[in-house]
Amino acid sequence: MPLTHMTQSVRKEDAQNDWYVVDATGVPLGRLSSVIASRLRGKHKPSFTSHIDNGDNIVVINAEKVGLTGRKLVQHNFFYHTGYPGGIREVRTEDELAGKHPERVVERGVKRMIPRGPLGRKMFKKLHVYAGTEHPHTAQNPQTLDVQKIVAKESK
Repeated sequence: MPLTHMTQSVRKEDAQNDWYVVDATGVPLGRLSSVIASRLRGKHKPSFTSHIDNGDNIVVINAEKVGLTGRKLVQHNFFYHTGYPGGIREVRTEDELAGKHPERVVERGVKRMIPRGPLGRKMFKKLHVYAGTEHPHTAQNPQTLDVQKIVAKESK
């Protein structure tokens, strides 16, 4: 029996990583995060291989203008621990978006949607989030990824 219908598996050397820039203005945080996580993982490519990092590099701009539906802006809290006894801290999403590092809201949303472990950490390094419209990755000639259109298509 000829082996003409074998599944192709991408090698690490053959993985092709493109650059995309995403404008987060007004896009709901969860939907934005899921699209970005899928692109970082490479699941949109026909050559997806689960144990190889063949995802794309994503540059997110305007992270401070990301949309939150309902009352999540006021009610959603993030807890972290400083490492010291009694060191539990709480940060509201509203305060974080208005603070010094609003890009952490998008980073945290995406980080929790990619796999845990060495491969997930490698994928997460290809995410570049910026609060404003400027980014230093123009030399890579990133293509524009219209997440608004993708989100509208998925919600139909």
